Amino acid sequence: MSEEIPMYREEKRTYDLERIEALIEENGGLARTSQITGELGVDYRRLQQFVAEGSLTKIRNGAYTYSKDRISEERLIYALFHQDGVLTMESALYYHGYLKQRPYGWSIAIDKNASKSRFKLCYPIVKPYYTKENVLKTGVMTLDRKDFPMKIYDKDRLICDVLKYQEKMDRKEFREGVFSYIRDEDKNVANLMKYAKERQVIAKVRNMIGVWL
Repeated sequence: MSEEIPMYREEKRTYDLERIEALIEENGGLARTSQITGELGVDYRRLQQFVAEGSLTKIRNGAYTYSKDRISEERLIYALFHQDGVLTMESALYYHGYLKQRPYGWSIAIDKNASKSRFKLCYPIVKPYYTKENVLKTGVMTLDRKDFPMKIYDKDRLICDVLKYQEKMDRKEFREGVFSYIRDEDKNVANLMKYAKERQVIAKVRNMIGVWL
């Protein structure tokens, strides 16, 4: 029976990193500490070393992904929130083509009963909008992108939310988003007014958008 040849320190390090990255891939972009140290048997100190040197990225307590240059923020947002989160506010304005530049951070609508700890992220920056379940599901569609099929509010619902939470937005982005909607030939005024009633922003819609419709 042949003896097992021990790996040198650097070989073991490379082997551990490759196994962690394979686990991350299997899990859709994330791996938990318990999986890395438990299932793979990687020493926790080795895990912290990978983070310190940039080989891995800590997302939040107990969750890790690839180095930042190997994974997009979009893929992380999808991995973290695609099951129950909805793109809203500045993030949704950008993906509807209403903002030229993608905003810093991500605006995500989520059920008001969702755990607040999910948003205590080291990376990426996420701003939650806690919402009642029935309100959360109104006007939801899915982005027509194979690489980022994230749920998002349709344009008419979105603009009602933008008006409702105007004070939380940068003034320039607010104006750019609203006027982009006004110029959009695909907007649905009937849907806009229906959502405006539900979101209690009829006066704002009439005063700020109605004159342009």
